[in-house]
Amino acid sequence: MADTTQTESPAAPTDASPGLQALMADFKKLTPLAQADFASADDMKALDEARIEWLGKKGKLADMNRRFKELPQQEIPIAGKILNQHKAQIIRLEKERREELEAKELEQRLVAEAIDVTMPGAAVPLGHMHPLLQTRRQVEGIFRNMGFRIVEGPEIESEWVNFDALNIASDHPARDMQDTFFTDRGRVLRTHTSGNQIRTMMTGKPPMAVISTGRVYRCDSDPTHSPMFMQMEGFLVDRNVSMAHLKGVLMEFVHALYGPDTAVQFRPSFFPFTEPSAEVDIGWNREKGGAAKVGDPDMQWMEILGCGMIHPNVLKNCGIDPEEWTGFAFGLGIDRIAMLKYGIKDIRLLYENDLRFLTQF
Repeated sequence: MADTTQTESPAAPTDASPGLQALMADFKKLTPLAQADFASADDMKALDEARIEWLGKKGKLADMNRRFKELPQQEIPIAGKILNQHKAQIIRLEKERREELEAKELEQRLVAEAIDVTMPGAAVPLGHMHPLLQTRRQVEGIFRNMGFRIVEGPEIESEWVNFDALNIASDHPARDMQDTFFTDRGRVLRTHTSGNQIRTMMTGKPPMAVISTGRVYRCDSDPTHSPMFMQMEGFLVDRNVSMAHLKGVLMEFVHALYGPDTAVQFRPSFFPFTEPSAEVDIGWNREKGGAAKVGDPDMQWMEILGCGMIHPNVLKNCGIDPEEWTGFAFGLGIDRIAMLKYGIKDIRLLYENDLRFLTQF
């Protein structure tokens, strides 16, 4: 505690009344008693209680002030001056004790909250790429390494780009195969990314090798189909391109994605924008959830993409002479690739954003 030496009080008149003399004697006891009470306070709560006891409206100093009414009128100013001096000293003592307690509490808190900077920090959980984005980047990387460049296009297409330019006429039965979301003025939510093939061939000149990935929309929803899903379109246009080139590119893709020993087969199919057309299957072990080799007794064939040689009418619609240039195209669902890659049985899990599911990847 700080020095508690009191300022010398004014001298009382030699003819002071007995009441003033008694009050002066009590004044001399105030500061030592207050100091003892403040010193015994071990925390802020106890100090607040002591402050109220001394300085509150019903405290000890207030009691002293009420005794002034017993004094002669001419002695009240003398008593008031002396009491104010003691009060100022008591206030100073309380403030000093409060500063001591605050410093003590701060020191205790610093000790309790001390951090050992040499200890390793707590691991902070980090986010990661969605399994669809992981699959998309891997697939794009495989084709980019083979010389394909990436383009993007709008998700709302004209019917001409989405259907007619791809040799799907307005009365063609192939339009019935795709449940389409139509908007106004002959525009649709694209049902495939093949529209980017049309846009690229109309604005560029061959030779060209391009892939395009994005969201597509169809009126369909079940464990293996979604009204919105990710699709990739790829095509190559050059002189003297054949089915052998298409097969070589897709075999390279499948083996890079699923492993070099994965079984692959091409089946004849039909698409209005390619001729001839084929579907590509890979060997799949449903029980183990992985690609299968030729001869695996538990192997099943699983379709992963459609492909074919670009139809001459499609080349003509884009201003490319089919007598000089030929090409192939293929389309695959990123969602389907991800499901096969990770053994996911319900496509809807990819879009529900359930962290229990997503943190597995």
